[in-house]
Order: sequence, then structure tokens, then C-alpha cells
Amino acid sequence: MKLNAVETALMNNPVRAAFQRHYEARLLERLGGRTPGERVLEVGCGRGVGTEIILERFGAAHVTAFDLDPAMVARAGERLARYGDRVSLSVGDAEKIEAPDGAFDAVFDFGIIHHVPDWRAAVAEIRRVLRPQGRFFFEDVTRHALDRWSYRTFLEHPSEDRFGAFGFVTALEAAGLHAGDNVVTRVFGDFVFGVATKA
Repeated sequence: MKLNAVETALMNNPVRAAFQRHYEARLLERLGGRTPGERVLEVGCGRGVGTEIILERFGAAHVTAFDLDPAMVARAGERLARYGDRVSLSVGDAEKIEAPDGAFDAVFDFGIIHHVPDWRAAVAEIRRVLRPQGRFFFEDVTRHALDRWSYRTFLEHPSEDRFGAFGFVTALEAAGLHAGDNVVTRVFGDFVFGVATKA
């Protein structure tokens, strides 16, 4: 599901980018380490800030990234041009990832899965494209946040089968992605961060 105009503005501002760089990335690194020399996928790349972080902070050798919105992919292409062949961008859908089984050492989700109508299908796809012992780094928004008046009034999200932090981790485990103690919640349970490993 594409972002509406309000959320697009919120996601494409310097404050969001700074928070992603200095808080979210630091927390994910603490939970799961770095990805030096690895092949990484980012689901829902937006304007490319997450891909930059994966390359620069996490040390990935190559990042494949996609977004449902062609306009965001175009913006990411401009932002990431200096990385040359270390980045591959496309329009894509997290429910049907266009990659072979076991293609990636790691997958990153910077707040995208809660936008996916069939998020369980996205989780299954993420597991499929990870190699054995590959890691899924996630930061996402829970039902607790989506039920808030501000989210319901100004933002658009799928309304059925939304997950809480516990439900998301349980679904990961059921899909064969084991997070163990590498999960934390923030802002009274509005956000869930973690790193899960493919069995």
C-alpha cells in the first residue's frame, strides 16, 4: 500500500532521516551486528536513506532495494547514483519479491511491513530470499500505534489483521525466522525493533 501525501511528507524530511540514521540504525546494529561484504535487500526503500545507511553504517557490499511507488524509486536512484553498481533499484512488492531463494545475506525493513496488506506473505517472502542463517533486521509500527487517533485520521494503512509486537515476533518464529532476545519495543509498544535469523 502506497503512502498517502501526509505520510510521504513525514517520511521524506530531514528529521525522519536523522532519526533513522542516529537511532534506528544504531539500535538495529546493537541487536544484530553489521553486514560487511554481504548482499542485502531493503524492502520499501523510499527515497533511499535506508539503502545509504545499509551501505555506509552496516558495510554491505551490495544492496538490492525496491519500493511500490515508482516516484520513490526515481528519487532513490538520484540519491544513490554515486554508489554505482553497489545498488540495484526497482519497483516491487514485498508480497512477491522478485529474487531467487536464498539470494541475500540480510534483509532490512525500516517501517514498511505494516503497510503491506498481506504482511504474513511478505514475511514468508523475506524468509524465502534469505540464505540459511541470514538475518532479517526490522523496525516496524504495531497495531498499538495504528489504533491511535492521529494515525487513523491522517495516515492510511490496511485495517485488517494488523500486528502487535508479540504477534509479529510470533509470526516470524512460525515462518522460521528466530529472533530470540533480539527484540525490543519503544514508545509504549508503538514500535518493534529486532533481528531474526533464518533457521
